[in-house]
Amino acid sequence: MSGGRDAGFGDHFSAQAPDYARYRPGYPGELFRHLAEVAPARDTAWDCGTGSGQAALPLAAHFAHVIATDASERQLQQASPHPRVSYRVARAEDSGLPDDSVDLVTVAQALHWFDRDRFYREARRVLRPGGVLAAWTYLLAQVDAAIDAELASFHADVLGPFWPPERVHVDRGYADLDFPFEPLTAPALEMTGQWDLAHYLAYLGTWSAVRRYREARGEDPVAQWMAPRVRALWGEPERRRTVRWPLRLLVGCTRRNIG
Repeated sequence: MSGGRDAGFGDHFSAQAPDYARYRPGYPGELFRHLAEVAPARDTAWDCGTGSGQAALPLAAHFAHVIATDASERQLQQASPHPRVSYRVARAEDSGLPDDSVDLVTVAQALHWFDRDRFYREARRVLRPGGVLAAWTYLLAQVDAAIDAELASFHADVLGPFWPPERVHVDRGYADLDFPFEPLTAPALEMTGQWDLAHYLAYLGTWSAVRRYREARGEDPVAQWMAPRVRALWGEPERRRTVRWPLRLLVGCTRRNIG
């Protein structure tokens, strides 16, 4: 997704935007039902760093209007239209939205890219009294112990030098991020998918570190390293297996902002 700490945002995903839209997992419906319940109203939600709209579209089932912004126009071009979703090119830290205009701000797998101090000020500005900010990330995919061990090694040992520094916040499940809002209880949730081997490997190909590895080394680490190892463990390639990603949520409201 998008956002960045410099004047020209750090765009890590536009190059693979079509694959990102096709192969990334979807978020559970229970997440959006919970956020709609804790928001003070269901008029307007702002999905910030929307990418290709993975969170914006399910939000539209609960809110009258969803404003979905991303700094990457190419990512937004992959988003599916919806009558209650308005897509806009905008930075997280400068949304262009009016003061006190939204009930809920969501940031799906993108908070680690933002200039958080500036973004938090922007979120406070646009949220109505009692409005809610929710940000989440997800951990490494889980299939079974053997495949998960190969993935952990691929992530750390093969791709380690190619991850941007902000990736460490994802690996830590956002536990180390500042979040200066009054905390709200968040449910324990996970994403799931029923994927065959080709889909699993294509998903790995959407990782920003994989793209950097390809550019630096001139070869595909998924095909060279991960595919043969996982193929031996998967079973029949067409076999659909359950893939899980534990979610880590930060949810807070503006009733007693801190800092």
